[in-house]
Amino acid sequence: MNPSASGWIKKLLKELSSKALIDHPSDEAFYTAFRESGFIYGYNTQVVNNYIINPDFTEEELCKINLCIAFIHTHRISQTDLPLFESIVSFYSAINQYKSTFLEDVLGREASEPLVEKIMHKRVQIDDNIITKPFNHYITNVLLYLDVIAYKYYLKNKAIGSSYLESLEASIITIVLEALGLKSHKSKYDNSLIDLFESSLRYRKKEHLTYSEAIVIANNVNHPIYYYDIACMATWSDSILEPNEAHFLNELSTQLNIEKDQQNESFSAINTFFNTHRNEIPLLSSKNVVKSFYNRSSLVVTKLITRNKKRLIVEIKGSRDLLILLSQSTIRELSDEEHKKLNHLLLDIFKTIPSLAIFLLPGGAILLPIVIKFIPKLLPSAFDDNRLED
Repeated sequence: MNPSASGWIKKLLKELSSKALIDHPSDEAFYTAFRESGFIYGYNTQVVNNYIINPDFTEEELCKINLCIAFIHTHRISQTDLPLFESIVSFYSAINQYKSTFLEDVLGREASEPLVEKIMHKRVQIDDNIITKPFNHYITNVLLYLDVIAYKYYLKNKAIGSSYLESLEASIITIVLEALGLKSHKSKYDNSLIDLFESSLRYRKKEHLTYSEAIVIANNVNHPIYYYDIACMATWSDSILEPNEAHFLNELSTQLNIEKDQQNESFSAINTFFNTHRNEIPLLSSKNVVKSFYNRSSLVVTKLITRNKKRLIVEIKGSRDLLILLSQSTIRELSDEEHKKLNHLLLDIFKTIPSLAIFLLPGGAILLPIVIKFIPKLLPSAFDDNRLED
């Protein structure tokens, strides 16, 4: 399955058809599984419950898959008579009616299923420019679960208004700022987290909520554990919980009617997740810009090459000079002239494969050393990852 090509949702539905989380869902198991995948924290490290294991997936692709699974689950437990894809399109159309503009360029008369694929892409994408993305402030989809909460509300009421979405986001922000305000010393992580939340907002209230108002909203939407997890995320810093922060979390758990074991599980989950994936999450990592760019670009190049193996093999075999240079590069250092010729031959090949057009963009040539590193590892595989067998 290739979540960056058309037809991936139909392939996903087929692969999920026998999964227990979809056939016999439990709200508690559903939420816990999504928390473990990183979806709740805004940084996806795996497909929920590892239903699909593919190290080739990027973080954004994992996010799209998990968001789609969340919608499928929510639709099934709602027992609505609205068709799945049509209801997702209608939901996002209703959201687009109020201030949001991210759907303006995809809504039209297109069939519902491919339109949902476009919606998923537009909702989770961070930046269209793959060259400059690593240098931009990395904004995770930390508030994406609000889409799921709002979708559940929409299926129940067949409508949704701007005030509901404004209240959801405003209440989360109010609780987060309350938690962060308790810190005696704000770290780079704390300041980044504030920026992250503010940058992720789609709906802004003209007036800020009071903390008491935010607690009332959190209880009314009936997703208290999500609010508590986000509060734990806000207080997390180097695995150290200050006394006033611990007191705040205890008070919050009481206000949200969260049991002690759930409270412990929430903080343990965020502590384990962030410590395990600290070096993978741009918000937490301390890598310098150049290293971060190379590492992220390397992941992108790996994905592009592995998904175009057959075409690359055919093109490479058709170029005698390229084959000679590649074989020589495995046993000796190429000269500057040979490197220049190799780059030229590779760019000629990339012109014939549309999905590799990234290397033809200004600055794209700096990724060629990464390409050369991975080309000897090419192995045959099916090109159309989303084709369904009859």
